[in-house]
Amino acid sequence: MINRILIRIKVVQILYSYMLTRNDLSIVEVKSKLDDSMDKAYQLYFALFKFMSDLTRIQELRLDAAKNKYLPTAEELNPDTRFIDNKFIEAIRGNEAYNYFLNNLSTADLETISWQDDVYARVILDKILNSDIYAEYMALANTDFATDTEFWRNVMINIVLEDEGFMEMIENKSVYWNDDLPTIGAFFIKTLKRWGEGQEQTFSPQFKDEQDAKFGFELLSYVDKNYNLYNSLIDRFVKTEAWDVERIALMDRVIMLTAIAEIINYPLIPVTVTMNEYIEIAKSYSSPRSGNYINGIMSSVVKHLRAEKVIKK
Repeated sequence: MINRILIRIKVVQILYSYMLTRNDLSIVEVKSKLDDSMDKAYQLYFALFKFMSDLTRIQELRLDAAKNKYLPTAEELNPDTRFIDNKFIEAIRGNEAYNYFLNNLSTADLETISWQDDVYARVILDKILNSDIYAEYMALANTDFATDTEFWRNVMINIVLEDEGFMEMIENKSVYWNDDLPTIGAFFIKTLKRWGEGQEQTFSPQFKDEQDAKFGFELLSYVDKNYNLYNSLIDRFVKTEAWDVERIALMDRVIMLTAIAEIINYPLIPVTVTMNEYIEIAKSYSSPRSGNYINGIMSSVVKHLRAEKVIKK
């Protein structure tokens, strides 16, 4: 689930953060930060499932409070419980893997992925209850697991994941989550679709395979071991008449260091794939002109590496 696109971003971010404050790379410390970032990304995946469960619980408590208040109305005494009896939510709460994951979190991490005490969670719940999606769902003659799952898939796509307040909530919970959400959110929605289609009610693994699991740390290690060499390649091909070596933005340098590490050490990854991925990272995380600037330098680096037969791709 944590794919190589997201891994590349995390490696660049962690290297940048570390190099911003330190001149020497401690690979043990950097790896620890990378592992923590990967774990937090996977926690976000489960946090989105827990978000739906927690919203349902909030509504359940609301209905219960209304039923037990002084002089409740007939509607409050006999509410429509379709929303809180949602079969998809019941399946999540009863899922062995889901509960195993939650039960093995630290107290702090469990608190991070919990939403029941967040004030804005109630705001989002009200948006859901006042939406056309909710009205159409409650108007159905009857529902089953598939329709209950599709209801929540529509809610998450069209209400929750589009809500600016929700983005602020997740940013407050973890510094990593805003960057993680596009990738993790896509896998989350795919999981809902898969369950709704009647496929096995399983969760995506943290990584697709062992190669992806090792990819981030390997990249960090290659940069660490070959830092001076990769830096010299960058400096060699900077057009000094247009840009002084000393003025290269640190983020641009980190992006190029990581790209060179990947180009040299992963012969099965096409150069164009690597180049395109890191240029996109530069556009998002550095200056507007960084993409073209990095493309120019890296093209010269690649040409040199091919001429020296360092790479054969």
